[in-house]
Amino acid sequence: MYKPLEVLGPEHELSIVDQELKALPISDKVMKKYCGKTQNFIELPKFTFGKEMQLHVMEIKGNNPFKSPVEFEETMQNAVTILSDFLHEKFGASLLGTGMHPLLKLNETSIWPHHHQRIYNAYGKVFDLKQHGWLNIQSFHLNLAYAKGADAVLQHNLLANICPYLPAIAASSPIYEGTLHAKMDNRLAFYKSNQREVRSVTGDVVPEYASSLDSYRKEVIGKYSQDLANKGASQSIINKEWVNSRGVIFRFDRKALEVRVIDEQECIKSDVALSCFIRASLRGLMLDKPEFLPHEVLVKDFNTIIAGGLNARVKNPYGPTARQVCKHLFSIAWANADKEEKNYLRLIEKRIEEGSLSEVLKRDVLKEAQYVSLKEAIVKVYSRLIRNLEANQPYF
Repeated sequence: MYKPLEVLGPEHELSIVDQELKALPISDKVMKKYCGKTQNFIELPKFTFGKEMQLHVMEIKGNNPFKSPVEFEETMQNAVTILSDFLHEKFGASLLGTGMHPLLKLNETSIWPHHHQRIYNAYGKVFDLKQHGWLNIQSFHLNLAYAKGADAVLQHNLLANICPYLPAIAASSPIYEGTLHAKMDNRLAFYKSNQREVRSVTGDVVPEYASSLDSYRKEVIGKYSQDLANKGASQSIINKEWVNSRGVIFRFDRKALEVRVIDEQECIKSDVALSCFIRASLRGLMLDKPEFLPHEVLVKDFNTIIAGGLNARVKNPYGPTARQVCKHLFSIAWANADKEEKNYLRLIEKRIEEGSLSEVLKRDVLKEAQYVSLKEAIVKVYSRLIRNLEANQPYF
């Protein structure tokens, strides 16, 4: 069996909150308290804590490739436990997952003001950073090692066919600014337009098909770099592959394809399950002669799914709804998963049947709001998510 797709340094973004769920913009203070000085990253043997642009968010990421999903889960859960315990002890704070902080007002956080600030200043000269699409989004970035040459292009193009349907099961952002919203994936709704000043940076989020690595560098990275230069952007963000904000990008620096359309979930186990679903389905598609849908169809399906989730009507030949397409992808994943991966895929099967975390959160918040105010209901439900993150327990 052809088994590419080693997981490289997955990245998880988590809010720092108090007991009332208030976002705490203290990531710099946390870093200083931990190691005695303010710095961007604290590297431990197997994982790294780091800052994000938002001062209330911290990132954890693996240092080395993971050989198995169990190693992935154990390593990253250890990171969550160490950081959570430190926050409890030193700040009376906790970590919270999901794709958006549900109560945050934009004036309640700010941008990292220390080293690397020049990068954020460079962005701020071109883009309006005072919006949810910058200050209130949290995602799980999955980095998959790519093969060489034509196989790398094939992997990218197959991921382009998978990524529009991932939000149907991975959405976890139904609430922002204390209000339930109609869209299932509000993080991606904001993400789509947060760089509207230079639209070639994000494109349609669903990546265009690549014909070769050289053409990708020219037609994607070269295009948005020229557009940024025309807007007077600093050299610090021109010709940089990490500026690319599509839902799947090539990271040539780490020889990986980075998947960015996944909302941060409620616990590490759920993030690992999504990684198993993507890896196993992609592995299976690489063994077949895949049918590539037209890019414009993928984009339309993606936009529909952001709004409607699993029940969204789509144009995919494998089913008229996103749920049916996800079931098709699940069947491919199951047929190409190893024993360990299948243990995690059970969680994805349950999400397809019972709903994404967004759907479950909407249901539970509305249930609680029958008895208390909406804000109290949100705090009550999301406080459970804090406990789920610490216990590494999926939320259904």
